Amino acid sequence: MRRYALFLVLYGPLWCCSAVAQSQTVTVDDYARAESRLTYRTAPLVDRGAVLANWLPDGNFWYRTLIPGGSEYVLINTKDGSRKTAINPDAWAKETRSVQRGRGVGLTVASPDGKRVVFIRDWNLWMRDSLTKKETQLTSDGVRDFGYATDNAGWRKSDRPIVLWSPDSKKIATYRQDQRHVSDMYLVVTKVGEPKLQAWKYPIPEDEEVIKLHRVIIDVEQATVVPLNIPPDPRRGTLCDDISCSGGFDDNEWSPDGYKLAFVSSSRDHKVARLRIADAATGVVTEIMEESVQTQYESGRGAVNWRYLPASREFIWYSERDDWGHLYLYDDKGKLKNQITKGNFVVNRVLRVDAKNRMIYFEAQGREPGRDPYFSHLYSIDFAGKTLKLLTPEDGAHRIQLSPDGSYFIDTYSKPDVPPTIVLRNIKGKLISTLEQCDISRLRQTGWKPPVPFTVKSRDGRWDLYGLMYTPSNLVAADKY
Repeated sequence: MRRYALFLVLYGPLWCCSAVAQSQTVTVDDYARAESRLTYRTAPLVDRGAVLANWLPDGNFWYRTLIPGGSEYVLINTKDGSRKTAINPDAWAKETRSVQRGRGVGLTVASPDGKRVVFIRDWNLWMRDSLTKKETQLTSDGVRDFGYATDNAGWRKSDRPIVLWSPDSKKIATYRQDQRHVSDMYLVVTKVGEPKLQAWKYPIPEDEEVIKLHRVIIDVEQATVVPLNIPPDPRRGTLCDDISCSGGFDDNEWSPDGYKLAFVSSSRDHKVARLRIADAATGVVTEIMEESVQTQYESGRGAVNWRYLPASREFIWYSERDDWGHLYLYDDKGKLKNQITKGNFVVNRVLRVDAKNRMIYFEAQGREPGRDPYFSHLYSIDFAGKTLKLLTPEDGAHRIQLSPDGSYFIDTYSKPDVPPTIVLRNIKGKLISTLEQCDISRLRQTGWKPPVPFTVKSRDGRWDLYGLMYTPSNLVAADKY
């Protein structure tokens, strides 16, 4: 049975924070008390509650944390956990390493080496040299509603290009998006003065076709376009209906040398997923494997979990074929080698694959007996599935930040009724230091109360059901609500 998780931020909005006895009348004061529990009112009262790491080239990191009356900046030595504090982190910030490689800024997407960016102009893809600012047109046959790299899922759209640069910054994987046969959607923005009409393409149930992707590979140095020799794919991904759920070109992975592109094509109904490899020079596509399901195929929760391992000619694949979400190892001919993870738990996100040491680091939930199955933990396991190890032993929901080189991780763990603790560990799970202990004393002084966790049995008595009870801040135990 598949398990799905709902995560609560301890100091997030409490939708049921204000209630009154049935015999009372809701007053202005009641509404004011409820409004005082919204995020923008409660978040400033939480001290040392979050760490967002800014990683430095030497492997250390700095972060800003909120304290009463302002902020504190902390520099951490990852080797021993020692810390320095400052009021202004300018010296550290100049050395901050960007971990958003290939994302770019605004409406451009930067190459991994930072020397070029690409952008959309008049339905075509263009490139700009970051140093000289020289612009090069990479495609020329893009037209309205049939342009290159355009970002329109229907319900969500933007002007940024959807591309994936090759590691050597010489090629781009993208598509020409055909939405000519999709219905038009209109929205009138009303405000003071003249209303503004927005129009875009939006697939609706009566449309025979959805938005289609004609996959291509672009050689940016030669400004040549290589179409892949397959029929166009529906604009679908293994995470959601959109192929850019994570902000980039999901379900695509380059080989390190840029010669091969692995990708997954999803059917319109998400019941079929096809794993393929394209030759970047010729566009010839090789079919590797296909998975068909009765409900909906998905590659994980919050991240694409399949991986291409060209050095060993293997794939890591995600499947729910045994009614739980698990990882499987295949060769590049589509032959199953072994199941990697197994048991009555669900793999959520693969965070790192160490191909050299044949290790996988992933988040999962529901494995630890006696714990809330909604709590996520970090684990490691080898490709053979024989060395599963829990890396975050504390009972609670764990949120993980990996260092860019994969040597360390920051672990923020909490419960709905227990404030976060933030620690630094090495990739083996060894505790290096406690970074912060969240302090909610100022929040509690306002009368705020956390929700109350509870467990009940399902009607048939087979399952433990986990819930949260939100009570009024001015609860009177003798009253009925």
